[in-house]
Amino acid sequence: MAGALRRGVRRFPWLCNVLLYGGLFAAGDAAQQLLRGQPPDWAQTRRVALVALAFHGNFSYVWLRALERALPGRRPHAVLGKVLCDQLLGAPVAVLAFYTGMSILQRKEDIFSDCKKKFWNTYKTGLMYWPFVQLSNFILIPVHLRTAYTGLCGFVWASFICFSQQSGDGTAKSAFMWLQGEKVNADEESSDK
Repeated sequence: MAGALRRGVRRFPWLCNVLLYGGLFAAGDAAQQLLRGQPPDWAQTRRVALVALAFHGNFSYVWLRALERALPGRRPHAVLGKVLCDQLLGAPVAVLAFYTGMSILQRKEDIFSDCKKKFWNTYKTGLMYWPFVQLSNFILIPVHLRTAYTGLCGFVWASFICFSQQSGDGTAKSAFMWLQGEKVNADEESSDK
């Protein structure tokens, strides 16, 4: 079974990587709903999956390959260059696409409202997580599996960013307060569907 999976990933790397990424991102949303003690909102999870499949998985696949072509190899300067480019260019695009994509799918009147309120907090929170993920990705993971690895690590990130999109403010503090059972200032408009 594992051999067949490896052959499939090598034969269809884009498809396998994007599907795995999308599935893990959607599972992150479902996990944060479960942790919040809410009844499952499958419509919300479908929206998250659609954003992950339509944009994030594809963007990650193309972006990580482009970084490898621009800065090939695993030498320290190449790896650090890829991490820096990823955090300065790729991360802002991904955060903007998530909040805007979710707002479009939720048919919000102002599709940039969440971006305006939460972008900088989310981006700064991501800087505490993603550089370490991508450092290990660029050093240890073969190019054809990097999007899948990003998706695997994205499960944790998806739980956080989906929480932030629904009721947080994009800060790690709001997520930790919520995990400790403290009341978080929820955005009322984010619960409008």
